Amino acid sequence: MAVEKAESNELLAIRLPVWWTFGGLVAGLLAGLVLAGTDALAPVLAVTEPAGTLWLRALQMTIIPLVAALLVIGIAQMVRAARAGAAARRMLGWVFAVLVFSGLVAAIFMPLLLDIFPIPAAADTLLETAGIAPQEVPGVSEFVTSLIAPNVIAAAAETTMLPLTIFFALFAVAVARLPETQRATLLGVFQALANAMLTIIGWVLWIAPAGVFALALGVAARAGGGAFTTLVHYILVVSAMGGVVLVAGYLLAWFAGGISPLRFAKAMIPAQAVAVSTQSSLASLPAMLASARRLSLRESTADFVLPLAVAIFRATSPAMNMGVAIYVATLAGVELTPAVLAAGIAVALVISVGSVSLPGSISFVVSIGPIALAMGVPVEPLALLVAVEMLPDLMRTLANVTMDVAVTAATDHTDEEPD
Repeated sequence: MAVEKAESNELLAIRLPVWWTFGGLVAGLLAGLVLAGTDALAPVLAVTEPAGTLWLRALQMTIIPLVAALLVIGIAQMVRAARAGAAARRMLGWVFAVLVFSGLVAAIFMPLLLDIFPIPAAADTLLETAGIAPQEVPGVSEFVTSLIAPNVIAAAAETTMLPLTIFFALFAVAVARLPETQRATLLGVFQALANAMLTIIGWVLWIAPAGVFALALGVAARAGGGAFTTLVHYILVVSAMGGVVLVAGYLLAWFAGGISPLRFAKAMIPAQAVAVSTQSSLASLPAMLASARRLSLRESTADFVLPLAVAIFRATSPAMNMGVAIYVATLAGVELTPAVLAAGIAVALVISVGSVSLPGSISFVVSIGPIALAMGVPVEPLALLVAVEMLPDLMRTLANVTMDVAVTAATDHTDEEPD
């Protein structure tokens, strides 16, 4: 694992074996197909199944402390940004509106899309559903009272993510209001916690090729070629949620920024090319600034909004992360009630702030794990789905970069109006 040293106020930069992980998935699926129905399958599974389970548990164990640390850091950063002036507050207003829209996209359109294009029949082998107890669907009163945990330690032990997310969001706002010395001390503690957890999860994901291979072998042995069909179906429907956000970026630039879709599309081509080739919003920042100049946006607005957007804003996170959780929920037979979807959206909105600057594989686990837990959705399938995240991540980065510039255009246009 390659870990780049970070400054005292920065997160560690971790390079992960993305292509090797994808290769481990393909190799595991092929090995499972070859061994299916043979006498050699049982002794092989006796080794790979415990190995895969151990790797999955190692992946899960860092979720809560890492999410807590990232939420405190991210929300405290957003609160500080809100104090930067009227332009910052207008920009954050657009960010909040887009994130809410993004969550609603998945809650409304993902179930409809799965009704039109059902999950392949072989998909249930991605998850052992027989041992999952039916979920208790809370009423409105129970849902509201569950938002606040009387015992945060107990909530963490029971992985009840919605009250935990609310607690750490409030804690982050409180930290941002402390005197400078106390604020710096607490943020330093959470910064160190985040970097320690990132180091551990980096170790776990470094052996992801072996862990994914072990899990995929058992899946393919049970599902046969249907496992490939399921993964292709998953990639397409989850990417479609990002596609809706991408289109919304053009509409936002048009209606709120006063820029025609054709002009906006022409100006965005270079930045989108960089986004697809690098899969990094940060690497696309220079190209986004150039696109803003081609759109005649004020340099003072672009130079402030775009770097801040890269730091705290990921437009596709609620839509695509909720999309993954809804896909697994449908696979596991979890009833998608309004309360379940509301819990997922609430966690997705807050979590999106805390996982913006992470690599795609780590962000996948840290962002979707809490959403799934809040919705009562099993997290086991995430261990396999992380291996193909590099493909939906193309849509994530493309739509995020497009929406960043669209929000800049909307902020710039709004800023022209008198306060």
